[in-house]
Amino acid sequence: MLDTVIFDLDGTLLYTLEDLAASTNFALKNFGYSPRSMQEIRSFVGNGVKLLIERAIPDGINNKDFDECLAVFKKHYSLNMYNNTRPYDGVMDLLRELKKCGYKTAVVSNKFDAAVKDLCNKFFADKIDVAVGESSDVRKKPFPDSVLSVIKHLETVPENCVYVGDSEVDIQTARNAGIRCVSVDWGYKDRDFLLKNGASLVVSGTRELLSELYKL
Repeated sequence: MLDTVIFDLDGTLLYTLEDLAASTNFALKNFGYSPRSMQEIRSFVGNGVKLLIERAIPDGINNKDFDECLAVFKKHYSLNMYNNTRPYDGVMDLLRELKKCGYKTAVVSNKFDAAVKDLCNKFFADKIDVAVGESSDVRKKPFPDSVLSVIKHLETVPENCVYVGDSEVDIQTARNAGIRCVSVDWGYKDRDFLLKNGASLVVSGTRELLSELYKL
């Protein structure tokens, strides 16, 4: 019986693309590199900020400026991650309904941990029981470590959990953790992409998502 809903953050609960793009291009410009388009940034996100910068900077991790560029990104993003970021339509009502019905809720993201906790505290406060981001202590998604740690923290079991996300990484993470997955198509990857990458259930709005969660 479902008792816990674990969410991805970027592209699932929060629209963050503009602020991620602004910080990426600020960091690139700082080292004299050309900016990336919004569509390029969209295709780069989902695996954490280190891989975002690796994909954005010429020659990736082999670039002599890579480490400094990543550091500049993190500093700029930490100061500017609320500029245009906002919950997707219906998300606040969804979370309120889940809490009203007694579900445990969590966020597991590949965004760096400090940003995940800050964003969840600002936008969701008492609507999310625990929020976990990327850190040196735990392997990032699609490894199941962070999801399994949340399951243990919330004192539940995998068969009572579902992971909700917008990317192929989320599908793989749920599979690796041995839990069910619901994919959403309002984020950074579209329905066709999700289905081609193993999605078993794709929803198009928060009301549809809630309806499907009730069936699990």
